[in-house]
Amino acid sequence: MSTFGKSIIISLFGESHGPYVGITIHNFPAGIPIPEDEIKAALSRRRPKDSFSTSRQEQDNYKWVSGVFNGKTTGAPLTILLPNNDTKSKDYNQAILRPSHADFTANIRYDGYNDYRGGGHFSGRLTAPLVVLGVLCDQILSQKRILVSSHIASVHNIKDQSFNTVNPDIDLLKMLKQSDFPVINPQTKEKFKQTILQAKNIQDSVGGVIETIVTGMPTGYGDPFFEKVESIISHLLFSIPSVKGLEFGAGFNMTEKFGSDVNDSYIIEKDSIKTTTNNSGGIQGGITNGMPITFKTAIKPTPSIGKAQRTVNLNTMQETVLKLKGRHDPAIIHRVVHVINALTSYAMLELIARKDGI
Repeated sequence: MSTFGKSIIISLFGESHGPYVGITIHNFPAGIPIPEDEIKAALSRRRPKDSFSTSRQEQDNYKWVSGVFNGKTTGAPLTILLPNNDTKSKDYNQAILRPSHADFTANIRYDGYNDYRGGGHFSGRLTAPLVVLGVLCDQILSQKRILVSSHIASVHNIKDQSFNTVNPDIDLLKMLKQSDFPVINPQTKEKFKQTILQAKNIQDSVGGVIETIVTGMPTGYGDPFFEKVESIISHLLFSIPSVKGLEFGAGFNMTEKFGSDVNDSYIIEKDSIKTTTNNSGGIQGGITNGMPITFKTAIKPTPSIGKAQRTVNLNTMQETVLKLKGRHDPAIIHRVVHVINALTSYAMLELIARKDGI
């Protein structure tokens, strides 16, 4: 269900058009300051903006229900609520299946009792509490000099520059983390935005790829076989609506090369063992090797589009044609990038807590 974790346990709840969405975090350490300004900034980065996103505008005026006193965590379960105020439920019809949404599968799984409005519990709206989780985790990770950052590597068939995965520019990573639309090359950003607008103008949508890097994660975290670093990250990221693929390090490109081309050779640098390359993405045997952790995430084109699509009416069991109405994103990639950062931060803290406690 919507619960994850062994050391720091999270439970996600709510529906897109219900009164609230929220999260409860168990076993989070006491005495951690709640950075309200950072939380508000992070939620703002995830929110839709300009003409590149849905016109639904939730202000995310969150409130703490438990676990916070005098501006710090108490050690009790942390629960935060984010109200849903800008909803238009009349735009949704349970009988007409939206292509590539969870309408059909959720209807079968829950015998038709699922809340279908705006996708219900399957909606990207539930990623807002995850962004708050990420900010809280970063409070602890920053003390350990661990940094998680991402950029939009591609939109449709346009590509940005890639990270230096051996010696990354920390100042660049910090800048990208604070950016609403994180792209390494400013000229590429404009091309990305034009591509999204072109898709919107023809009532269509586009996807892309997000590249993520984690610096400062020490050697020795992760456990084989089923609790590998890749396993934990993958489990969490595939929980995000729109994620359809994930590769670590050089990923699928390694399949076209010889072992001698992709093996990461060991060297001694400043009394530490490092590798000359980072094709493994900072992970070997499912355990961190001290190099930056790197991976790329594939984000599908947003399924809600204005073009006519073939579908089925569940009530009549007849084929029909659907032209979606309502407020939809022509691309989700510039919003989901912040959710990927958040869940990656949580994954790192969960790995640390499992081994060391916190």
